[in-house]
Amino acid sequence: MKVAVLYGGVSGERDVSLASGEGIIRALKANQHDVIAIDFDPKDMSQIINLDVDLVFIGLHGKHGEDGKIQGLLEMLNIPYVGSGVLASALAMDKSKAKQIFGLHGIPIAKSNVYSVKDEQNLNKVEQLIQEEFEIPFVIKPNSEGSTLGLTIINDEKEIKEALINASKSDDYAIVEQFIEGIELTVPIKGKIGEETALPIIEIIPKNELYDYESKYTEGGSEHIIPARISEEMTSKIKSYAVKAHQALGCETYSRADFILTKENIPYILEVNTLPGMTSTSLFPDAARNINLTYEEMIEEFVNLSIK
Repeated sequence: MKVAVLYGGVSGERDVSLASGEGIIRALKANQHDVIAIDFDPKDMSQIINLDVDLVFIGLHGKHGEDGKIQGLLEMLNIPYVGSGVLASALAMDKSKAKQIFGLHGIPIAKSNVYSVKDEQNLNKVEQLIQEEFEIPFVIKPNSEGSTLGLTIINDEKEIKEALINASKSDDYAIVEQFIEGIELTVPIKGKIGEETALPIIEIIPKNELYDYESKYTEGGSEHIIPARISEEMTSKIKSYAVKAHQALGCETYSRADFILTKENIPYILEVNTLPGMTSTSLFPDAARNINLTYEEMIEEFVNLSIK
């Protein structure tokens, strides 16, 4: 088939997207597809409007890629694409809205609230509201951003204002979440609608104190233990939560759900990624390899699921 790969983009995750895109392009070519590589720039829509392809594989991350906007454009142009649709993409990107949906479906969520940080003059009032509602430690991050960009763990109330300013660089809204300490886990999901299955759960041990941007995308930045060192009962529970989260948002083809498992054995869901990383150090390909699915086979499965 003739497949266009959209990658790069203009979000804070551009470098990651470039690496994901390169991996996807190599795999598609190895699978004998005719590939058109597009470093996507929303200021140049002619790249997309004039496309004549059988399928678009979206290798973008973050804003203008993972938030439903490019999906909406492709749907208006009647061009099939790999991955979740407009609504699911937008909901997953909006952490506050996604958490509300997870809570409605009985998936454990941490206490959180969202605040407008559009107006810097209003930040003092927001700071006061946060102090009244949350106990240290808690997390402040952009409501619609990925890869822990703009995230701050608050251990002192004096850090709140600067953290809000930091979050406002990426989004007009900041989400504040009670800090949950525990084991970092992630669950890749794939399959056709209504028949999705979870791949092996990955336990993440970051080299840094926090599983931050450097830990995620630097070679050796974190250790991935597959399958995670948790009981069979907990494995089954978390996998079911991950599939339920994927379906509740209306995701399609593949996604990845992130969790924190506390010492009290409560698996709190953090978020669902509708376009998880596909770099050489990414989690989804690692889980696929664990079940003897090569990178190329995984990409081809996503293509086939999308065409069907």
